[in-house]
Amino acid sequence: MSKNDKVSNSVIRRLPRYYRFLGELISEGVSKISSRELAERMNVTASQIRQDLNCFGGFGQQGYGYNVSELRSEIGEILGIDRDHPAVLIGAGNLGRALSVHLDYAKYGCRLCGIFDSSETLVGMRLGQLTVSPMSALAGFCEKYKPVIAILCIPKEAAPEVCEQLASLGIKAFWNFSHYDISLENISDVVIENVHLGDSLMALCYGISKNEKDKENSVPEENGNEEA
Repeated sequence: MSKNDKVSNSVIRRLPRYYRFLGELISEGVSKISSRELAERMNVTASQIRQDLNCFGGFGQQGYGYNVSELRSEIGEILGIDRDHPAVLIGAGNLGRALSVHLDYAKYGCRLCGIFDSSETLVGMRLGQLTVSPMSALAGFCEKYKPVIAILCIPKEAAPEVCEQLASLGIKAFWNFSHYDISLENISDVVIENVHLGDSLMALCYGISKNEKDKENSVPEENGNEEA
């Protein structure tokens, strides 16, 4: 398998969906599938699937299709979820608590190893297998356990300072729910995923509004020249 360093971001963002659908196929007992069959399930084109996968080398065989289990393993390796990336969660509020308890990090190539908060009322709280620690302990923790991912569930105004601190402590990737768009321009090898849940909800509302307007515009006008 040869990897292309110039793979577009849109292709990368489709890989998790391929991985998820292939997992569903395995659970259904499907061992092989053609690009056409996979395309029908995913509501995309077979050519797009082939083009996306060709960015990373050759997959499948002419006339046979893809070995589902092998393809899923290859995509998992490309995504890096076959590894064990240590992660820290900053902010043990409602969202932070939900992410710390209900997300199966190992399933996605991560291991949550620490939770931190600046609130004295939250420090010491038990969340799953971990206990919330004070922010004052963050530097020593990072030096000892060397996490590479930070999950930010903190207020927007606190994010800039915390991001700079985490970057200086060796954090290489940010999963950011703080509503602050991180931009660490002076650090070239940091990966940033800014997540705005409200943006998705607004896009959903737009879709509803558009469908309603389209339906209204499609209603034929009443004929004003009715026969007497």
